[in-house]
Amino acid sequence: MLQAAIILIDLLFISLLTFGLYFPRHRRRDLVVAYLIVNVGVLAVAQVLASSTVGVGLGLGLFGVLSIIRLRSSEIEQHEVAYYFAALAMGLLAGLSAEPTVLTVLLMALILAVVYVGDNPRLFRSYRQQSVVLDAAFADESDLIVHLEGLLGARVHGVYVRSLDLVNDTTLVDVRYQVGAARTLAPTLVPVLQGTGR
Repeated sequence: MLQAAIILIDLLFISLLTFGLYFPRHRRRDLVVAYLIVNVGVLAVAQVLASSTVGVGLGLGLFGVLSIIRLRSSEIEQHEVAYYFAALAMGLLAGLSAEPTVLTVLLMALILAVVYVGDNPRLFRSYRQQSVVLDAAFADESDLIVHLEGLLGARVHGVYVRSLDLVNDTTLVDVRYQVGAARTLAPTLVPVLQGTGR
């Protein structure tokens, strides 16, 4: 009876996450199915492992490997990865709980609240990031910034040149910018370094 209660609580929270937050904000139907299945699948596996002689750590480790493979199998945006792991974490919390406790419910509510605030469309709404292919080769970073600011009509905060093709006269850049902000002739840039974690 207590296990049924925690399962119902988990279903309530995953429904709020997918139908109350994710789909109204991002409108991607295929990931709604993925989040529901990941949550319920983790819940089921964790429930079985918690009541068997198989090591919970081994089972969750194997499931984690499968989850990473799933994430790498198609292109998913970072905010969608966050929803993915929120669904996973809520399934684990419910699956490893023999009965509904205040702590379990509070932790699941905390995950939901963090996603609500962190993915709120009003939070940093003027900031953007995108890859841009330019039809000119810019070897000078200052010229590149001025060109991007004129092209985007925004203030560039960070730029990373991914490819500079002097033969075909193109530049591929990842740019972080703020729309509606006053542009400057000499912007202070935060360097965007690939794979450094900084």
